[in-house]
Amino acid sequence: MARSHTGGAFPAPVPELDQPLARLLGRATADQLARQLSVSTIGQLLDHFPRRYMPRGELTPFSELRIDQQVTIVAEVVSASTRQMRSRRGSITDVVITDRVSSDPRLLFEEADPASGRTMRLSFFNAWTAARDLPPGTHALFSGKVGLYNGAVTMTNPHYAILDPDAPEAGESAEERAGRPIPIYPATAKLTTDKIARAVHSLLPVVDFAAVPDPLPEGIREREGLMGLEEAYWQVHRPRDTRAHGEARRRFRYQEAFLLQCALARRRAEIAAHPTTARPGTPDGLLAKFDAALPFELTAGQRAVGEELAAELAGTHPMNRLLQGDVGAGKTLVALRAMLQVVDSGAQAALLAPTEVLAGQHHGSVLRSLGPLAQGGELGGDPDGTQVVLLTGSMGAAARKRALLRIASGEAGIVIGTHALLSEVVQFADLGLVVVDEQHRFGVEQRDRLRDKAGRPPHLLVMTATPIPRTVAMTVFGDLDVSVLDQLPAGRQPIATHTVGLVEHPAWEQRLWRRAREEIDAGRQVYVVAPKIGDDDEAPSTGSLAESARAAAAEDEEAEAPMASVAWLAELIARQPVLDGVRAEVLHGRLDPVQKARLMEDFASGAVQLLVCTTVVEVGVDVPNATLMIIVDADRFGISQLHQLRGRIGRGGHAGTCLLVTRRPAEHPSRERIEVVAGTTDGFALARADLELRREGDILGAAQSGGRSTLRLLRALDDAELIERARRDAVTLLGEDPGLDEHPELAEAIERYLDPDAEAFLDRG
Repeated sequence: MARSHTGGAFPAPVPELDQPLARLLGRATADQLARQLSVSTIGQLLDHFPRRYMPRGELTPFSELRIDQQVTIVAEVVSASTRQMRSRRGSITDVVITDRVSSDPRLLFEEADPASGRTMRLSFFNAWTAARDLPPGTHALFSGKVGLYNGAVTMTNPHYAILDPDAPEAGESAEERAGRPIPIYPATAKLTTDKIARAVHSLLPVVDFAAVPDPLPEGIREREGLMGLEEAYWQVHRPRDTRAHGEARRRFRYQEAFLLQCALARRRAEIAAHPTTARPGTPDGLLAKFDAALPFELTAGQRAVGEELAAELAGTHPMNRLLQGDVGAGKTLVALRAMLQVVDSGAQAALLAPTEVLAGQHHGSVLRSLGPLAQGGELGGDPDGTQVVLLTGSMGAAARKRALLRIASGEAGIVIGTHALLSEVVQFADLGLVVVDEQHRFGVEQRDRLRDKAGRPPHLLVMTATPIPRTVAMTVFGDLDVSVLDQLPAGRQPIATHTVGLVEHPAWEQRLWRRAREEIDAGRQVYVVAPKIGDDDEAPSTGSLAESARAAAAEDEEAEAPMASVAWLAELIARQPVLDGVRAEVLHGRLDPVQKARLMEDFASGAVQLLVCTTVVEVGVDVPNATLMIIVDADRFGISQLHQLRGRIGRGGHAGTCLLVTRRPAEHPSRERIEVVAGTTDGFALARADLELRREGDILGAAQSGGRSTLRLLRALDDAELIERARRDAVTLLGEDPGLDEHPELAEAIERYLDPDAEAFLDRG
């Protein structure tokens, strides 16, 4: 910090892009941008890029206007008035314009005919500011599609740009200004794209770009043929033509990829600087005994991934790996072998599961798989064995206390639990490996809390059958090491998946229940899945699934049938004559844990033949005899959920069938998701489709899918090659200058691009 001649401290100079907007735009505009867009500095507003550009079309005289033509015209406003609509709520602003542009010679253009005085009426629906922005005498460019109303030529809701003779661009001809694409910004109801554009256009001429260092090294800019920073900002916000804004966006896409890759490389270097304890195992320990007792051969993929994990666990750099395998590919077995290696090294392994049902199933499965090896210190147990402890939120006080003592003492080598493992009262003796099952079901903060329970950074293994969009994007960016299991164990049967559209084929509903009866009569079991539980007092419809859809449409052709619930489906199934004598039960998350466990045991044993349930069975539930799944209102689920649910069937030696039932019409957008799932069982293909449909989600934050993306211009799939080039550049630069001491402008840009929470997130994924 600089010091004055009196010895006092001066504030460090604020970088140009960090200057507050109020200094250049005024307090009122700055306050509105802060409230509506959370934008408060010069850099934040300049980085609020247009989401698309609207072509104005060629400058067209009134006399040459054609119906349905996209045009741009220069005109003078004659009058503007607003009236309320009579037939429905809202208002219409009528603006009458003329091509007689004569009040200011600086605004005349060649095609104008001052003597003609042709007029045209424009209509703006619910455009509250149009009358205020366009008072009589205003000259403006109007862009839109020409229409016909009551025999007169018109335009509805055209875009307009006021021609201010004193504006910075006033030296341009009308033709030049008409040729500029119109930037359309991400906006809000109270802050329109036009207001944002005016703020940006006011800002650009007064920014001191000479004081803004370019974060991209000159060599990279030249190699990639990228614009300089100042030109790029001008052309992305005030493009002279379509090619110019395309080049500007290409520059900012590369810059974004480069900044992100530098942040990732820097974070990886920081992690490597904090070594962990090597967990090499022993040649004749629990893992060797477990492998010797396996009643089947590991697949080639399981062996290869196992060797990969074993080598990383034996190293002193913390493993940070995603284990991707399709449903039923044997991920849990691979994870168990890794946990046994850690236990053989004298440490503990923790498996974090998203639900009590899944945690209980994992616990039971591990106990059965290990046999005497899981009974260390017990009568009949292997003398070299360990203890496997389950910890869930619903455990009684005495059982919970015993589990906590075994974990804290190190007696429990393998700990399996739900969110209860994250409690502050849970203390490990020496946590060496954290395994997170179905990682998309946990927030990053939750996973981080478990890792923080280790004295030194533990190894981390996250597992998923279908990477959610955020995970796929992060693997494209190279943030996670990825292992893939692409082989199914011997004996696994394919799952046939079909879409059942009840709007087009209402008669198929009865076939659903007959199909369920056929499976049950063959000695198999059936899942019927609903998207919600339903209230106890919910009144079931006396009709069918198809009838409920027709009834809703009869009231309003755009109305939809209420979402199917477990309660309603249970009543509906009970009324089906074809299912007489079938024992059907209901399973959902609100049931008492003991009751849930009992129902799952009854279903697993075959005592329950048909289970009506929610997504509580989405992951981990393993009933090999279940062969049919009917997912009602499948359009209400995401691609990942549908794939996970489908994975609960066909786990034995019998083929599985999954029926995706929808009561939405064939043209509804949600049907695309269903068809994608019906078309493939490949988890990576589904993840890619999910990413294309829902975007990356918040790659640098805690949001896990869809909606707002932290990425400004980058798209993980479209820009994969660019991202790979940026990754190589970042690794090279950080290898030569790990602290970015020779590139302070780059360090500054990274700090501006990544807020502290987002950067801290990078090492938690």
